[in-house]
Formats: sequence, structure tokens, C-alpha cells
Amino acid sequence: MEFSKRANQVSPSATLAVSTEAKKMQAAGIDVVNLSTGEPDFVTPKAIIKAAMESMESGKASYYTPVGGLPELRQAVATHIKTDTGYDAKMEQVAVTVGAKMGLFETFQALLNEGDEVMIVAPFWVSYEEQVKLAGGSVIAIHPQASDLKTTPSELSRFKTASTKLLILNTPQNPSGLVYSEEETRAIAQWAVDNNVILVADEIYGKLVYNGAKFSSVMSMGNEIVNNTILIDGVSKAYAMTGWRIGYVVAAPQIIRKILALQGHMTSNPTAVAQYAALEALRGDQKPVEEMRLAFEKRLNQTFDLMQTISGFSFDHKPEGAFYLFPNVTEAMKIKGYASSTDLAMALLKEAHVAVVAGEAFGMPGHIRLSYATSQTLLSEAVRRIKAFMK
Repeated sequence: MEFSKRANQVSPSATLAVSTEAKKMQAAGIDVVNLSTGEPDFVTPKAIIKAAMESMESGKASYYTPVGGLPELRQAVATHIKTDTGYDAKMEQVAVTVGAKMGLFETFQALLNEGDEVMIVAPFWVSYEEQVKLAGGSVIAIHPQASDLKTTPSELSRFKTASTKLLILNTPQNPSGLVYSEEETRAIAQWAVDNNVILVADEIYGKLVYNGAKFSSVMSMGNEIVNNTILIDGVSKAYAMTGWRIGYVVAAPQIIRKILALQGHMTSNPTAVAQYAALEALRGDQKPVEEMRLAFEKRLNQTFDLMQTISGFSFDHKPEGAFYLFPNVTEAMKIKGYASSTDLAMALLKEAHVAVVAGEAFGMPGHIRLSYATSQTLLSEAVRRIKAFMK
């Protein structure tokens, strides 16, 4: 069997590979602490589940919806953005997608041609590079020189070429948890405007920031910047709805029309019942979001302190958002005699029974990613096992 050229160019998801191996070990009776998956351990809030059940019982969820999503959900997204950022988004600027990941995929498919370049900043989420490849584009991976792992307009200018079409800015960032300040975000967004580069703003973790850190959405930075921006967001992380698969894209109406033309042939509409659940998430009581945020903050602070005691592990900064720790493990690799963080991560899984993702998956070898979106009991046990492994 012959596979397409693009299919052969795409690497399997590293996160999925680690998680799958961990589950195999668990199925064999091995006690594995799985910190490889970016998924809240909270159950979806009851009001959201109730809204989904009501949509099924009434029959509303039995039928196709418009390809772009329920009109009332698209409007709820627009209203949500206005409430959070002040920008008066219109329903025509919103496409509801099968998760934020599909929103990114459709954006790249709609905008990229062969030879177009996309700038991504390391460490970067595992699927950016592969999705760009599938759209026929190529990646310019920027490895920031600053100790805080943040890029700057001057650094971006050094890498831009005549073929550069898009820049992806992810803040709060997966995997490092760093958060760009309002001033830093604005400077990068304005650089994109001035250099005729479309900004793709991945803000899926925007509601998950900690210890006084402030997240500033690109959508709050004026029409010139907003008109040059494609926003990617969704309900998965903040509302504990990863399994519902509802994301959304906010962009100029002409871009949204292209995305929906693709979506009509790819997925048709997102699942109806999940849309009714998302409608409740955006319109309903936001108290559960804050309760989960506070729980993540507590886990971050406790686990970060615990990890300071592990030999060979160090941090470039303390995470301010998302729900990941991204320690530098180059010294740990030397101590244990491993040539790569991939080898170290596999040894942690096989010997310490702790599943993590190697930094190679995020464009930054010498690091590993651990999710603290699980109970503190499991996090403390994972640290204990890693500490014993390093001894």
C-alpha cells in the first residue's frame, strides 16, 4: 500500500504514543502515574451536563445543525468575547469547530499554499508543525534566546522571509506555562500587522492563569490588530469539556466562510448535543471555572516546590498559566547517562512508572512536560517516584 507524500511526512503524536504505552502498562496491572495528557481531571460541571441531557430528551440534539454551529452558540461566542475583551465580535466572524485542534487544522488548510511559511515559537504544541505540513506549508521554528523563553519582535524579524504568511502565538503556552504580558503580546501582534503576517492567536488556556498573573487577549488590542488576527479557542480546558470536542475560530467573515466551506466537507456540523452543552458553558454560571482555576493554582504551587528537590531538574521560570510543568532535565540526563530527553522519559515510564512527554515533541530537547491536571495525591507520588529514580 502506498501512502500520500503528506501522510508520510507527518509524525505520530508523541503525547498519544506515551499515553497509549502508559495505558498498556496499566492494563497489564502496572501502577502508572500518567502525567502525559493535557486534560483536566474534573468532571464537566453539572449544569452543562444537564443542558446536554435536556437537548437530547427534547429531541433538539437529534438533528443536523448549520455547518458553522448553532446560531445561538455562535452568538454566545461573540458575546463571550465582548464580555471578556471589549471587542464587539459578530456572529459572522465565528465558526464552531470539532475542538480547537480542528479549528487550527481548518485555518491552515484555508490559508496556506505550497511554499508558505509559518513561524512558531519553541517550545510549541505538538500539532502545530504537523498541521502546517499537512496544509503544504513549512515551519520556521524560533528558539528564543531570552532566559524566560519568550520571543520578541526583533527576534521575529531575524527569521521572517518573503514567504512568511502566518505567526502562531500561544499564550498561556503549552507546554511551558509561560504567559506573555499585555505589553509583550501587543508588541508581537503589532509586529505582525506591520510585517503583513497574519497572527494566529491560540488562547485556549486564557482563563487558566495563576498567582496574580494577567492574561491579555489579542482581541482586546484594537481593530487594527484584531483585523489581522485569527483567534483559536474553545471550551475544552477551562470548562473541563475535553471529551465534548467543541472549539471555535474567530476571524474576518471572508476567512470564516472559507473555513466553513472546508468544514462542510470534512465534519459537517459539530456534534449537536456537545453544542448545546457548550452553549450552557458560555452562557451559564462561571463559578465552576474559577473553582477549577484555584485548584490548578494550588497544585502548581505545591508540585513546583516539590520538584525543586529532584536532582538534575531545573526550571527556566515558574509557570503562570495552563497546567503543565516543563523542567530542564539536561543535568538529569547526564546523571543517569541518557543521550536524550526521549530516552529519559521512556526510562521514567518503564522504571519509575511515571508517564511524561519528552521535550523533543515540543521542539525543545532537554526538557520534559508533566501535566498537573490531576490530583495532588498522584502528583506527590509522581514526584516521589522520580526523586527515587534519580537517586
